[in-house]
Amino acid sequence: MTLDGLFVVDKPAGWTSHDVVAKLRGVLRQKRVGHAGTLDPVATGVLLVGFGRVTRLLRFLQETTKEYRGVVAFGVATDSLDAAGAVLERRPMPVTRAEVEAATRRFLGPLQQVPPMVSALKVGGRRLHELARAGKEVEREPRTVHVARFEVEKFEEGPYPRATVHVECSSGTYVRSLAADLGTALGGPAHLAELRRLRVGPFTLADAHPLAEIEVDPFPKVLSPAAAMRGLARLGVDADTARAVAHGAVFPESALAVAGVGPFALLDASGSLLAVYERRGAALRPAVVIVNGGDAGAQ
Repeated sequence: MTLDGLFVVDKPAGWTSHDVVAKLRGVLRQKRVGHAGTLDPVATGVLLVGFGRVTRLLRFLQETTKEYRGVVAFGVATDSLDAAGAVLERRPMPVTRAEVEAATRRFLGPLQQVPPMVSALKVGGRRLHELARAGKEVEREPRTVHVARFEVEKFEEGPYPRATVHVECSSGTYVRSLAADLGTALGGPAHLAELRRLRVGPFTLADAHPLAEIEVDPFPKVLSPAAAMRGLARLGVDADTARAVAHGAVFPESALAVAGVGPFALLDASGSLLAVYERRGAALRPAVVIVNGGDAGAQ
């Protein structure tokens, strides 16, 4: 039975990311299960869930770019900035597609974005959405994010128009905030009515399986640790180097034929993942070692 791996889940609406993790803990009957990148309950799409030793690799997946398709509803503001919240303001906002497309271009490139109070970000050890439910609002520092794509794919005209948008952005970008800020840029309220995540790093909806299918027959849908790190630069090593890697060896940069700062996925002769290394100064150091000295080359 596979004890380490990654599921690419097509998250259903109405489930929190934690709900999905809890369900898969029960399916797999193990505690070491976690996810890379929260999806809100109303959102659907790609959610990466790792288990076993892959949980130690999730940060390399969480820090990748993401892609979304969403629907921005103009003329209505909510307290959560999405369709799950209470309506705060409603007024006709008959903007045109050309006006919306022109406004989206203002958000391309680096942005300073303040995390919404309903996000899962922790401040002072508590998640913002927990504080929001308790009726508290705290100061949040703006964070630099990057939006590479913000395009209108479809537009529905009227006093309360709706725009289907395609967004490609850095990790940590809140699409609901983009939607609300787009409304502000056009002189009125707006919120994110729908959201579907299309991609996390190299993993797309084509790789994803509905949660119900995974629950019925999980193991054919598991990706190996090596496949989980397919977005990293890869280097195959010989048996002697594999043994050194298994003991957490530090290598001079000239010892391994890698370019760039990393991280790098080091694989044994069979293609199994040994470790993820990073370049630090003139040395290559282990960030996460998957095998140990007793099982180098075996997973």
